Amino acid sequence: INSFPCILDTYLSMYLLSIYLVWSLALGQQYSSLGSQPILCGSIPGLVPKQLRFCRNYIEIMPSVAEGVKLGIQECQHQFRGRRWNCTTIDDSLAIFGPVLDKATRESAFVHAIASAGVAFAVTRSCAEGTSTICGCDSHHKGPPGDGWKWGGCSEDADFGVLVSREFADARENRPDARSAMNRHNNEAGRTTILDHMHLKCKCHGLSGSCEVKTCWWAQPDFRAIGDYLKDKYDSASEMVVEKHRESRGWVETLRAKYALFKPPTERDLVYYENSPNFCEPNPETGSFGTRDRTCNVTSHGIDGCDLLCCGRGHNTRTEKRKEKCHCIFHWCCYVSCQECVRVYDVHTCK
Repeated sequence: INSFPCILDTYLSMYLLSIYLVWSLALGQQYSSLGSQPILCGSIPGLVPKQLRFCRNYIEIMPSVAEGVKLGIQECQHQFRGRRWNCTTIDDSLAIFGPVLDKATRESAFVHAIASAGVAFAVTRSCAEGTSTICGCDSHHKGPPGDGWKWGGCSEDADFGVLVSREFADARENRPDARSAMNRHNNEAGRTTILDHMHLKCKCHGLSGSCEVKTCWWAQPDFRAIGDYLKDKYDSASEMVVEKHRESRGWVETLRAKYALFKPPTERDLVYYENSPNFCEPNPETGSFGTRDRTCNVTSHGIDGCDLLCCGRGHNTRTEKRKEKCHCIFHWCCYVSCQECVRVYDVHTCK
């Protein structure tokens, strides 16, 4: 991100932009010279008071918070690499994703969920690695040891990571409107995915690789597993309708499942209430870049195939020469030698 204006739109784009500034400051050379906490946190545009207090009180974990958002964006781009909307970010815009997230669509639901999960994941991993003095390993083992193994190692404290994500990401979502309700739900769905995917990881100890003693600890999965799961939730997201209620504090908007015959969404499902654009053609109002010149898979009948990705416009084909290693031989001991080959590939792009 190249510029950070002081006045930005609300919702996730503001949150992500603020976090990117934290990340760039914390990981850059300026970090060691910024000895005053208020200077660092106060320089982030758009933080609400609760986020500002959190930043000042827990400044040493803010780089992990920012790294988690970065992780979420990278995973979003991986999951949607073959889709019409491919989670494109904009370097010189007021909002990282442009106007795409202004609407309460499936795409907004996924980005909220994956970003919140990324923050929880990165903070949890950072604590287990000992990079912060305010957190560490999870000492509250869940259950007694099993047959043939005992507790050991460093169990990752996902509850702490989820708490950090909830306190920071949800601080903006305190309005009594439908969009805040949607954002809170999808944020929590992303964080719940982290907790649901915790698993036992074990290591054997003994002579010559025997397993005389086995120690186990709780660990997070690879973040790719989180992305795969949330991508499935994106595909099966529940469409909602907005309802207004009169309460003592005034009008409050809530969400209700649009189709009563379908199973209502659980806390693990993603929800939305506005339809997505088709993303076939460029549209600055919706933030669509279109799919012209996108690489497509001519052999696929899925959304990444040339028929669907190119929206029926057809595709162009060109040949491309690539240098690759080939005829590799392993030599004892111990190195590999390879020749360099030039191979010709057909590259198909949307018209």
